[in-house]
Amino acid sequence: MSLRHTLSTPDIDLSYLEWKQGKEPLLLLHGLADNALVWSSLGDYLGADYHIVAPDMRGHGESTKPEDDYSFTSAIADLEALINHLGWTSAHIVSHSWTGKLAAIWARQNPERLRSMVLVDPIFIWKMPSLLQLSFPLLYRFLSFLKGMGPFASYAEAETQARQLKQYEGWTSLQQQVFKAGIEQKPDGTWGSKFTIAARDGIFNDVMCVPGFIESVATPSLFIQPEKGLNRQNWQIKPYKTHLKNFRLLQVPGNHWPFLTEPEAFNRAIAEFLAEFK
Repeated sequence: MSLRHTLSTPDIDLSYLEWKQGKEPLLLLHGLADNALVWSSLGDYLGADYHIVAPDMRGHGESTKPEDDYSFTSAIADLEALINHLGWTSAHIVSHSWTGKLAAIWARQNPERLRSMVLVDPIFIWKMPSLLQLSFPLLYRFLSFLKGMGPFASYAEAETQARQLKQYEGWTSLQQQVFKAGIEQKPDGTWGSKFTIAARDGIFNDVMCVPGFIESVATPSLFIQPEKGLNRQNWQIKPYKTHLKNFRLLQVPGNHWPFLTEPEAFNRAIAEFLAEFK
């Protein structure tokens, strides 16, 4: 079982879950609009062998939600502060979606911090063309997982919408816990995501404007390719094969959220990869 803690820095209150039975440091980073509870199954599965920490990234969950500054630089600074607080010098990293790009940038900037990294269906590794950047306000309307942000007139309406989203296919007890942890009633009585519009816009801006790769990265890396995920074409995988000099590709069942939709297979895949570093 995990326990929730909060790290207070001059810049942010960073809420995180911790499984502390093992010793090997393992940091789990969730994707856009999610929260640390998405890693509950993996944390329980690996908890006996690893010291696991899963933060709510800034703008998400129980962590501080500033009005601005959602850059990769600030997010990495949050994680550096967290690692220092835990007394770690380095950790294995499991990252999903936009934090896959964050992990790649972090490995380039401060490689001694990452013992290994797992990139779970990462997105937008390149700097996006300026013309495409202009289209993102329209894209927000069509990204299905952002439809869970609300506002909704009632909790029941929010749940009805959530049950149509891909990350909640099957509506398991784990998925229900993740949903409940990510929603709240607003001051006006409506319901909506704890993930804020400022965080959405700020994170997308850096995802568009900051290149993930500008040089080679030597960190041992596992690319998780879900069979129904976003990275299905060779051209999408090629940048990772080119720039990650210690690269491995593994296909797993499930969609963009395999840890929620096919957790057993996902957990085994992560465990087998990490076991190679013991």
